[in-house]
Amino acid sequence: MTWRLAILAVLLAGFPGAVSAQGTIERLYVLDCGHGRAADMSRWTPGLNVGTPFDVRDNCYLIRHARGWMMWDTGIPEAVARMPDGLVAAGGAMVWKRPRTIAEQLGQVGVAAADIKLVAVSHTHPDHVGNVGMFPAATVLIQKAEYDWAFGPTRSFPFSADIAARKLEGDHDVFGDGSVRILSAPGHTPGHQVLLVRMAATGYVLLSGDAVHFRDNWENRRVPSMNTSKEQTLASLQRIADVLKELKAELWINHDRVQSEQMKRPPRFYD
Repeated sequence: MTWRLAILAVLLAGFPGAVSAQGTIERLYVLDCGHGRAADMSRWTPGLNVGTPFDVRDNCYLIRHARGWMMWDTGIPEAVARMPDGLVAAGGAMVWKRPRTIAEQLGQVGVAAADIKLVAVSHTHPDHVGNVGMFPAATVLIQKAEYDWAFGPTRSFPFSADIAARKLEGDHDVFGDGSVRILSAPGHTPGHQVLLVRMAATGYVLLSGDAVHFRDNWENRRVPSMNTSKEQTLASLQRIADVLKELKAELWINHDRVQSEQMKRPPRFYD
């Protein structure tokens, strides 16, 4: 084994056959899953930008693999599209709107909700699990630590406990060919995870979930005040940086408005 493969084996530890697996997905769609307006940026940048409002985007991702369809995160609830003034969340700290629904965007590419067999969620905050229930045929891929935290006695259920869930304990090769890999990245929440996707033309892309919220936080390693563990967050950010460097991967930051507005939208896709 070369030194480069040895490093990769360490970075992606936990995947049986992670180094040798070389599969790719067929296509990836970036769905618009909500627009947010935050009243105070300092929640994400402690000690800085106090009282400064800013805009965020909320993306979901539809993945086509030879073995079927998968969703990564499900965004703000579809019902928000029918609310003219949007949804006021987090005690007034955020207002969410839905210019487009998931159903509308799936329709653009000829996919029905029942076609999707896997839904993986980065974590259980409402802007990431708002539509888990619209995929009745899917199994949810979630870290056991996240599930236990979200469905514990002191938490309200983020989605129905009747929904089939596979509780992961660490990294997971979703299709067994290295094309879609869940990487454990706790800190924002106890069981937060990110998604590493490999495409034939685009190469590797890492979908951030809320491991990082926008470009400035990534570049300066800022830890939002609402994160459950600063130490875990910083360790996860370093792991992400190592994977990006080794695989020459792109980082797609879920809530970053500038990056989000430059992305292809359905019916266009990445491959």
